[in-house]
Amino acid sequence: MSDAVGPILRMSDDVDAIIRAIEEDNAGEVTVTDRGAYVRVAGPSPLRVTRASIARNLGRDYRLVELEALMSSFSGRIATTADEISWTRKNERKA
Repeated sequence: MSDAVGPILRMSDDVDAIIRAIEEDNAGEVTVTDRGAYVRVAGPSPLRVTRASIARNLGRDYRLVELEALMSSFSGRIATTADEISWTRKNERKA
């Protein structure tokens, strides 16, 4: 998928729950590549994850700044709010 977007996440205790949340928020159209020290999560644009879905998968409250701290890089353009992070292709604007 050459035009895929998404985060590159450092390994942590929360990474599996974050991946499940991204998969849920994007109808499972997500590929995950585990590189040992980090995980590349990619999908078609727009790719998104909500604070609520991460919190549900972790079983605790979650602030998206925690995800930002785990994100060593990403593909595409990122947009963040208090409740959602989304990634889009660089030449595409969020509707």
